[in-house]
Amino acid sequence: MAVETLDDLLLNELKDLYSAEKQAVRVYPRMAKAIDSENLKEALQAHLEETKGQIERLDRAFEILEKRSGGKTCEAMKGLIEEGQEVIEEVEPGPVRDAALIGAAQRMEHYEIAAYGTVATLARALGQEEIASLLGQTLEEEKSTDQKLTLVAEAVHAKALGDSEEEDEGDEDEDDEEEDDEELDDEDEDEDEEDEEEDEDGEEEEEEEPAPVKKAAKKSTGKK
Repeated sequence: MAVETLDDLLLNELKDLYSAEKQAVRVYPRMAKAIDSENLKEALQAHLEETKGQIERLDRAFEILEKRSGGKTCEAMKGLIEEGQEVIEEVEPGPVRDAALIGAAQRMEHYEIAAYGTVATLARALGQEEIASLLGQTLEEEKSTDQKLTLVAEAVHAKALGDSEEEDEGDEDEDDEEEDDEELDDEDEDEDEEDEEEDEDGEEEEEEEPAPVKKAAKKSTGKK
């Protein structure tokens, strides 16, 4: 749609928000399935229900304006969701993937926080107080969700660091065992070399030992 006035801009921005929330509703369940942390799953599922209510508020805003909600795709949210999908495909399941998905979810939240704040201010400037109030309610929910995700992230990061330290300790133990095995092998080789040297010395001594001298037999002289 052509945007020529602030009223046009408000409608265009509301359509963008509507598209963003519709995309989020579709992606949150997929993200939750890829997550190990129960706290993170609960946070996303709770926000999924909130998002459905946020869509209802946007529907009310379109009713007030007597305009349709469709007709626009939020390319920014589409790109953020694609980045989240890359995380699922590229990062192995576990706390590291959970940490990466928190980052993806918070990028989505930060985009929505910026968008809702901007559109609420615009609606207020145009005298659309009810719309501004509806958007303000959603804005506070988005901020609260972002804070919850930050708290969950602290626990997830601690878990990821703990697992990493355990892996490092396991690697060190394996290295120590390999070093012990190498030392034992070296000791065995040294013993084998010493045995070979002793055998060689024994053979040399046998070769150098002079043969016993045979005494000539005395001729017996008989008396006549």
